Amino acid sequence: MAGKATQATKVLDRARLHYALHGYTVEQDGESYGAEAAAALGIEPERMFKTLVAEVDGTLRIGVVPVSGKLDLKALAAAAGGKRARMAEVPDAQRATGYVAGGIAPLGHRQRIPVTVDESALVFPTIYCSAGRRGLSMELAPADLVHAAGANTAPIAG
Repeated sequence: MAGKATQATKVLDRARLHYALHGYTVEQDGESYGAEAAAALGIEPERMFKTLVAEVDGTLRIGVVPVSGKLDLKALAAAAGGKRARMAEVPDAQRATGYVAGGIAPLGHRQRIPVTVDESALVFPTIYCSAGRRGLSMELAPADLVHAAGANTAPIAG
């Protein structure tokens, strides 16, 4: 998809990792961007992952979980070696990542933010997640996402 480069795809290109871009029309402006993307692309929700920004003990952290589930904040805090977690405010998440809500990718952020990917991703040959823009998803091997994002994996989906 020519002209669709984002910071996330640039990270993957620099790492020479294989991925495929999938565009779709955004129908709504709400909180279910991931479910909408899964439906538009005909992907089971367990393979479509959403990127959520939280604060663990006052430090931003990203959790990547299936759109069919929720981020377990206690589990994210434990995976980060912290005690308390809460969702970050949308403006803080957008400023730190450089992406707009509904299009936050799990890599290529403006600031260095630690990433944890739910371990359920590892059962699929490929998963889908935001490529850094609403209406644009990327499909890649979960191990490639973990590598490119410098992420760890843990059971963080509730």
